[in-house]
Amino acid sequence: MSDPIVPLFPALHAAALYAQAGQQRPQPGGLELLLTYLPMLLIVLVAWLLLYRPERERQRRQQDLLSALKKNDRVVTAAGIYGIVANVDRENDRVTLKVDEAANAKITVTLSSISKVLATSSDDSVADA
Repeated sequence: MSDPIVPLFPALHAAALYAQAGQQRPQPGGLELLLTYLPMLLIVLVAWLLLYRPERERQRRQQDLLSALKKNDRVVTAAGIYGIVANVDRENDRVTLKVDEAANAKITVTLSSISKVLATSSDDSVADA
């Protein structure tokens, strides 16, 4: 007499017979392992090339820009404020900007809020010399 569940789950029955026989599946070789993990390695490589590397390069350029910041540089902050650097205090992470020459208005911002250096103000640098 045959088991009534066997026709419903033939794959389960075959797996049970395989396990009862005591045979083990052969271990994959080096090439098979490489082919198995190759897609994951490619995804990691592409993610590094497209995401991590450009971001690191952008951070390096920003750090170079901030380290070269000096008095009389024309800058734009991350908030969109245009000004001329009046003082750079690297120890306290502060930059004083002149935002209006006529009213002699100055503001103090953090060093990291400087997003772009436009140009050096030539008329102010001649007056200092």
